[in-house]
Amino acid sequence: MTTVGLLYPGHLAEDDYPRLEVLLDSDIRLPLVHTDLAEDTYGEPELLALGAPERLAAGVEELRLAGAASVVWASAVGGFIRGPEGAQRQIRELARSAGVPASSTSFGFAHAVRRLGAAKVGVAAIWPAEIMARCTAFLASEGVEVVAAAGGDGSVPAARAAGWGRDEVLELARSADHPEAAAVLLPDTALHTVAHLEDLEAELRKPVLTASQVTVWEGLRLADRRAWAFHLGRLFAKPGL
Repeated sequence: MTTVGLLYPGHLAEDDYPRLEVLLDSDIRLPLVHTDLAEDTYGEPELLALGAPERLAAGVEELRLAGAASVVWASAVGGFIRGPEGAQRQIRELARSAGVPASSTSFGFAHAVRRLGAAKVGVAAIWPAEIMARCTAFLASEGVEVVAAAGGDGSVPAARAAGWGRDEVLELARSADHPEAAAVLLPDTALHTVAHLEDLEAELRKPVLTASQVTVWEGLRLADRRAWAFHLGRLFAKPGL
């Protein structure tokens, strides 16, 4: 049995994780604890507060009791908004609090891109331009070149994006596709994407990395557990297939 503990902000697209658990090996468990999502906004003070140490630490004990072998802060923007050093400090504090290896969706994307050997990527999210710029800068600090970035104007709240279906998610992914991009990233954990991974990769004809998929993959990587699965995109594809 391998248990990956997840700290997820608010109540948005968390039902992606039970779907992932079903599609993965039967002895993988993904217990999830909700952290406080005070405001659905893209203001920097609010985003910094989203991943405050005390908020993350509040959910750790429940995951420890669940037998988590690793813990992942399931928020990309809640990590990279602190910058490279702040994001590193955040997961160090989380690991210390949890007593097990820890990471965040932000670092999960950098590690997953390396795993696929995709040096250049496109990135699409609903975030406004200034938040997309922070995301691009964070990825650059991890050696990932963003050749296309597509964001919003901040007018779409996360709660509304959580209700998007296949067509809206596909349109978002297409907006960041680029001939030089070896993969396309959808880093917003508010989006439901697991049910659409096969369609996304078929449409773009390249790997597509999404927040819920990458979050779980990162937790399994930390737990030193390799897992292969159908229907979960190139990241979970068995080598040689």
